[in-house]
Amino acid sequence: MARKPPRARGARTPGRRTDVGYGRPPVEHQFKPGQSGNKRGRPKGSKSEAAMINELLSQKITVNQNGKARKISLFEGIYLRIVEDALKGNTKSAAFLLGRLATLAEPAGQDATLVMDPNDKEVLEFFKQHLKEQLGEQGENK
Repeated sequence: MARKPPRARGARTPGRRTDVGYGRPPVEHQFKPGQSGNKRGRPKGSKSEAAMINELLSQKITVNQNGKARKISLFEGIYLRIVEDALKGNTKSAAFLLGRLATLAEPAGQDATLVMDPNDKEVLEFFKQHLKEQLGEQGENK
């Protein structure tokens, strides 16, 4: 068989595309109008920051309370530590907790009275008195 002579660059064969290369597929292999190049659809996006934080804080940990093991969420554990810190006399922790309580007790934009158990009121009064004493001592020491 005789070999065909090489074609000159830029010469075209009728009906065929010659400018094929990287990023220029032949016409028969290009996507048709309305046809997607991603048959499976777009991949799931990454999680939002709020979703990641909620997922992390909802993980369960084991805590020993009164000699018994108890499973609680990390979120509850953080609040438990803040309460313990407040009971040790940290006024910033106490202010944070009482501020959160006031914020959560109020419906959006409305004043609401806080409904409390009498025992809760007694504990808060004791804590309030304790904070007043501490603040009074700090004022005398300055």
